[in-house]
Amino acid sequence: MAKTLIEIKQGLECHIGKRLRLKANGGRRKTIERSGVLAETYPSVFIVELDQDENAFERVSYSYADVLTETVELSFVDDGPKAVAVE
Repeated sequence: MAKTLIEIKQGLECHIGKRLRLKANGGRRKTIERSGVLAETYPSVFIVELDQDENAFERVSYSYADVLTETVELSFVDDGPKAVAVE
């Protein structure tokens, strides 16, 4: 796990455009799970564009401090190797 905000920001910058699954603490024992694409990173926040079929919102933003304090957990989805038919 990254130990500083700068390390978290740098780690996210190399994943821009990749699919991710996030789990956020919604308060009062609620956990929010969403999936989408990491759209942009800014000096103090990052933006995730959510899948429209699952969510009412188009975009959400979280701070790097949310990741540091484990209020938000990110996991990048690997699409894996695609099957190619060989004839």
